[in-house]
Amino acid sequence: MKLNLKKFCINLSLILIGFVIYFLQSNFFNWFSIGGIKPNLFIIYILFIGLFGTRSMSIIYASALGIFLDLIFNSKIGVNLFGYVLIGVIGTIFNKNFSKDSRITIMFMVFGTSIIFEIVVYFINYVLYSTNVEVMNFIKILVVEVIYNMIITIILYSPIQKFGYYIENEYKGNKILTKYF
Repeated sequence: MKLNLKKFCINLSLILIGFVIYFLQSNFFNWFSIGGIKPNLFIIYILFIGLFGTRSMSIIYASALGIFLDLIFNSKIGVNLFGYVLIGVIGTIFNKNFSKDSRITIMFMVFGTSIIFEIVVYFINYVLYSTNVEVMNFIKILVVEVIYNMIITIILYSPIQKFGYYIENEYKGNKILTKYF
């Protein structure tokens, strides 16, 4: 079995990026929270993997991240797991139907997936775990988080796109014409 060093380095880089995002999410953004609300960088991360990687890659990373976050932050196993896997699958669907070359398109993707993730998490907490959900508080958190995520996407768009196309070329090859025909 031939070891592909480029794919190994890509996966190692993605794991290291995941740890950096965890550090930023849990430490750095505590200083820059707005009313106690921080951006959810993991949504951008999993969406990015779904857009540029393969479906199985996005599901594996989303599952690992979801379980890790459920164990670290949440006593309710499966909430983040389901939400992030859903984002990964949506990212692969977006990859087939939308262009990743437009910053506006990517911003709308982040906008939509942020809303979907928060609604799914609140719905699961409400239905399965009978958690009280205050609608006004939910809307406030949703609006601030979505705006925060979109601003971070604008700032990080260029490096995300460059690394993403590198991943895409390595995993999918240069099949741009077969994608449309």
